[in-house]
Amino acid sequence: MTPPHDHGHGHDHHHAHAHAHGPGAVPDRQRAFAWGIVLNGSFVALELAFGFAAQSTALVADAVHNLSDVAALALAWFAAWLARRAANPRFTYGLRSSTILAALANAVLLLLACGGLVLEAVQRLLAPAPVAGGVVIAVALAGVVVNGGTALLFHHGHQHDLNQRGAFLHMLTDALVSLGVALAGFAMLRTGWTWLDPAVSLLVVAVVLGATWRLLRDSALLSLHAVPAHLASASIEAFLAAQPGVAGVHDLHVWALSTTEVALTAHLVMPDGHPGDDWLDALALALAHEHGIQHATLQVETGQRGHACRLATPP
Repeated sequence: MTPPHDHGHGHDHHHAHAHAHGPGAVPDRQRAFAWGIVLNGSFVALELAFGFAAQSTALVADAVHNLSDVAALALAWFAAWLARRAANPRFTYGLRSSTILAALANAVLLLLACGGLVLEAVQRLLAPAPVAGGVVIAVALAGVVVNGGTALLFHHGHQHDLNQRGAFLHMLTDALVSLGVALAGFAMLRTGWTWLDPAVSLLVVAVVLGATWRLLRDSALLSLHAVPAHLASASIEAFLAAQPGVAGVHDLHVWALSTTEVALTAHLVMPDGHPGDDWLDALALALAHEHGIQHATLQVETGQRGHACRLATPP
């Protein structure tokens, strides 16, 4: 993560931290990840075994999808653990950005898995094979229960935590996909249309690709230090400019420290001089409450001479 740059100004600056999570939030989330991995890992082994036995590409596709979920949960869990490590002289922001790298890695792995599933499904469409519809129905319904139960683990508090919200929505989508596979198995039993199995596997891949594209796009943007999608730099600049005594704002930079934390640096032009640490602390707290920015570094200038941001022009 790129540290705030030093413009060589001799003016006062101040930084503050604001954390919105309660003391029990992290342990609860860790337990949810642990149970999610155990439940989904056990189900993946079961689904793969029955999928190969029943010669169902839909079950295998859903199993690979669920396996990617287990990997995603494990990576997210490990990254969340890394993110809690304290900063040090080498990693001055700690290892918070590991959560962004984990999301990016998950997106790439999902894309590779989808490519293999599409190839297998197309081959089965060209040469349909008999499928044990009863087995498909039973295993897929078990998937509805497992994925739905895992989604409930992340339901509490998911409105306030982007990582938890993502896990909740992902598990809920998986439950719906498993329901679709079960319906395909029922249709095959009634009609004998074995082509429904690879067709449903292609639908599963389409659902996965939709979620994967968003994950790839968002994680890539965050890794490039883009302003998080739920924030607008213009709105933040207007908020800072409207503060009492502030005549101008420049060198505003907003980026993601992790998938749940945002940092900001800004220069405030205040002709009347430094407003005091209490005022800056209150402003940092307001930035946390109004815009969800947990780490704000503010530099105060009197405006006696202009300062151009060195990042505003190409190197």
